[in-house]
This record gives sequence, structure tokens and C-alpha cells, in this order.
Amino acid sequence: MKWSQITDVGRVRTINEDSLCACPEIGLFAVADGMGGHKAGEIASTTAMKCLQENLPEYLSKKVDYAEALTRVLAEANLRVYRMSTEFVEYRGMGTTVTVGLFVGTELIVAHIGDSRAYLIRNNQITQITDDHSLVGEMLRCGGITEEQALNHPQRNVLTRALGTAPMVNSDLYRIKLSTGDRILLCTDGLTNHLGPGEIKEIVQNQSNLENCLQALLNEALSRGGLDNITMILIEV
Repeated sequence: MKWSQITDVGRVRTINEDSLCACPEIGLFAVADGMGGHKAGEIASTTAMKCLQENLPEYLSKKVDYAEALTRVLAEANLRVYRMSTEFVEYRGMGTTVTVGLFVGTELIVAHIGDSRAYLIRNNQITQITDDHSLVGEMLRCGGITEEQALNHPQRNVLTRALGTAPMVNSDLYRIKLSTGDRILLCTDGLTNHLGPGEIKEIVQNQSNLENCLQALLNEALSRGGLDNITMILIEV
């Protein structure tokens, strides 16, 4: 397995509220996009990533079900962020998206909250693994708007679910059987607000080097305005 990561503040924001973690020794990769007041989003996303890195290895060492382990750790991260937001006025209302990929043998387990995304790129096709927990995502799934309309919808950043905004949160779980040559992209919406799935696939497939893939994706998002922080992890099986 090969992997690469990149994060950028973009062309508009002054603070990077995205976070990521990469722990290849246990097959853990994740991205998070924080939200809140001044620096609160950064606190929320980094807190969630630290909780994953610190607590998941302990669960995995106990030989518990991997999907259950991810669910428990995200519940702990949610409570940690929520308590911080209630105890400190400057963190009031903060939260974060989280999209986690855990590689276990020939299987990928994805846990997801919010509108960051996981994509599978395989055999000249790209598949969005996760569903966006957003108002626009709900409208898209119900057929109320098209994918093109979703890219430019004025409420595309309104989340219907986030980590840390309530005492409890549900995370979506997905299991993917992996094949040699598969590429998994974890990314925040700073990328997907500018590039559609087909464009992402073309850029990824035109580069054999993972670092070059991510740099090309970043450059394209920045050339289209770079309106938000952009964070990506690309893993090749």
C-alpha cells in the first residue's frame, strides 16, 4: 500500500480548519473539516483526529470488530468536542466533519460524518463511497436538484450532521472489498466544491505518482478560486 497527503489553506481563508491523520502502521487514514468561530473549527478537527490516533489502537489491540471500534472512537471524539464547546465560550457551536478509512487486509472500512468524502477509483470508474450529510446532499438524493446545480447551490455548506454539535451522533459505515490497483481518495469539500467526480478521476488516472496526483488536484482547485481549505489523502492498494 502506498499513500500521500496534502493540505492547503486555499486562496480565501486565513486559517486552515482542516485536519488529517495518517497512521499506516494500523491502516488508519482520516480527514476532517472543522467549523465554528475564530480558530474553533481548527480545534474541533484536530481534537477529532487526535482522539482517533490515541484511542483506536487500544480498541484494535483488544481484537474487537473493526467497524465497532471505529464507531466507539468517533462517539468518544464527538463527546470530547461537544464538552469543549459547552465549557468554553470561544468554542461554542464548534464541530467538524470526519471521514475515516481503515484498511484491514483486503477490506476497507469507512466511517463518515458530514460532507467530506471518500471516493473509490477503480477500472476507469470513480465511485463516491460516502453520502454527504448536508442539505444539498439530501436534496440531490431526493432528486430535487441535479449534480451541476448542487455544485453552485447557495446552501451547499449547510450540514445536517456533524461531529461535536450534540452529545451523540450517528456515523455511517461502509465496507469495501479491495482489489490491487484501487485508489482511495479521502478529501474535504474544499476540493469537491470545485471539481466534479469525473474531473477528479481524470486527474488521478493521468498521474502514476500519488504526490503528483494530489498536487494536480490542488492546483486545479486553487485555479478555480480555492474558496475553502483543501485537504486530501490518496491511498493506492
